[in-house]
Amino acid sequence: MTEIIINFFDNLTFTFARLDWLDLFDLLLVTLIFFAILRLLRDTQAMVLLRGVLLLIALISLLTSLEVLPAFSWLMQSTLPALVVVIPVIFAPEIRRALERLGRAGAILEGGKPSGSSGDINSTINAVVSASARLSDRKHGALIVMQRLDSLQEYLETGVIINARVTPELLLQVFFPNTPLHDGAVIISGTRLVAAATVMPLSASGVLSRSPERQMGLRHRAALGISEVSDAVAVIISEETGAMSVVHGGRMIRRVDPERLENILRALYRPIYTKRGVESLLTRFFPKMAERYEEDD
Repeated sequence: MTEIIINFFDNLTFTFARLDWLDLFDLLLVTLIFFAILRLLRDTQAMVLLRGVLLLIALISLLTSLEVLPAFSWLMQSTLPALVVVIPVIFAPEIRRALERLGRAGAILEGGKPSGSSGDINSTINAVVSASARLSDRKHGALIVMQRLDSLQEYLETGVIINARVTPELLLQVFFPNTPLHDGAVIISGTRLVAAATVMPLSASGVLSRSPERQMGLRHRAALGISEVSDAVAVIISEETGAMSVVHGGRMIRRVDPERLENILRALYRPIYTKRGVESLLTRFFPKMAERYEEDD
């Protein structure tokens, strides 16, 4: 046993002695790739599958290295290439989500901007914040989805087209209990409330199931779901507690007051795409950076 440990450290020392700057760059690149993959899969059901796959690969690699099991080694070496086909099938939704994020990042670097001018966005934010505060006081449940760069056309088709200018009164009327449009989400693009009673995709990330609070239901799952498949911003008002939450990039900020809600929305809609392209790209993958930009001002 001692000899094995000594040989291991000798081999490790020999390997590190031969490293140069190019090898270090190679290792850093591989590390960044694994970090990006783990970041994309975090808080998803795929993370459990990934752990199982990695454990299986490690176990198979260990067993195939044993010379006392030649038949098993041959079998495993013959079946391992099948993982090239199996992995894309297992992780198809996560691969699609990762490609969508890369596509949105490309749109940013090309100078994409949210629909509407800066003044239009400010008036929309004011209307949403005002309506959210009043809905919260009345404990009227609501889900407001604000479109940014990504098209939400497929979700618009699931609801009732309104195409009216966004005002606090219109949002209050839409989400008044027991009215025909109060179920589902409204979608806002620029200064227009395009559709109401739309159906959003539900999140399967498991974030809400791990929360100690159980008040979060379908509205919160729907808000997380649309933020995972697009760059939209969702504002939720809980029907049970009246608490306001905001969701972007698969991350939820809970129990915000109107002032903080306004600051977050302004930070997310700040016209930084052409002036601060790198920072904007980072906020796609690290949504909490939007709060840092808010604090820097």
